[in-house]
Amino acid sequence: MKEYKVLGEKDTRSGFGEGLLEAGRENKNVVALCADLTPSVRMDLFQKEFPERFVEVGIAESNMISIASGMAIAGKVPFVGSFAAFSTGRTYDQIRQSVAYSDTNVKIAGSHAGITLGEDGATHQILEDLGLMKMLPNMVVINPCDHTQAKQATIASARYNGPVYIRYGRPKVPVFLTEDTPFEIGKALILNEGKDVTIVATGHLVWPALQAAEELEKEGISAEVINIHTIKPLDNEAILTSVKKTGCVVACEEHMYNGGLADSIAQLLVRNSPAPMEYIGIDDQFGESGKPMELMAKYGLDKEHIIAASKKVISRK
Repeated sequence: MKEYKVLGEKDTRSGFGEGLLEAGRENKNVVALCADLTPSVRMDLFQKEFPERFVEVGIAESNMISIASGMAIAGKVPFVGSFAAFSTGRTYDQIRQSVAYSDTNVKIAGSHAGITLGEDGATHQILEDLGLMKMLPNMVVINPCDHTQAKQATIASARYNGPVYIRYGRPKVPVFLTEDTPFEIGKALILNEGKDVTIVATGHLVWPALQAAEELEKEGISAEVINIHTIKPLDNEAILTSVKKTGCVVACEEHMYNGGLADSIAQLLVRNSPAPMEYIGIDDQFGESGKPMELMAKYGLDKEHIIAASKKVISRK
């Protein structure tokens, strides 16, 4: 199995902040708008260096989307930032009409997403944002796995012409990819090759998937691990090629079963090459207040549950 070293622990929201700053230096048309959460969503780096290109909208998320859409029509590349619960849920009508339907070049950043938001509890732990954004025509949906990939994804989004939603998290998680790791929107990363089971993971579940593969190897089970950083457009070829080889798949995400990555994979397999499949995700329920990693374990989003799901799906072949 390919070995990945932990290079440190950083939050993916900080990768976004660094990527946004880099994108701003690269393109003078990149602008940023925030809804009264500038330090929390790490837009302060951009604000400090480019104050004339930064707009503090205040607690007016829907208005922020409308302003950004107008700026995009005028030739700017606007990034809007807030907690994912607000930047997608509170603003869905404006995103649907003024961004997706109008196909404007707006980049929507959703920080503090998922159960790992922790103590803030269910009202802020959005678990349906990927589905909300995925269902909108024209929308690209990205969910990076670590700090490095978050930075890469942000820079790539600035270069991409069209609507993009990028999801980030608050907790510090292992950094295991390097600046040399390739990143291309819509192109999956095969992190480990295997022949017995395909483990497809996104976001914070990629590192536990690699840990699970390492444990499975000790038991003689060869797991292929695929990092799906782009939920839409999905890398259909990478998934179908892998599942054709292994004969089964486990999909891992910090998101509802409904509407997330697993749903996309299930649809892909049903239409092309049906195979046994197991889900690692949230089963139709809200989150709760607690420590991030304790919540991940309670809701079955850890390596132990990925190992169990892998063994179960192999037995169904």
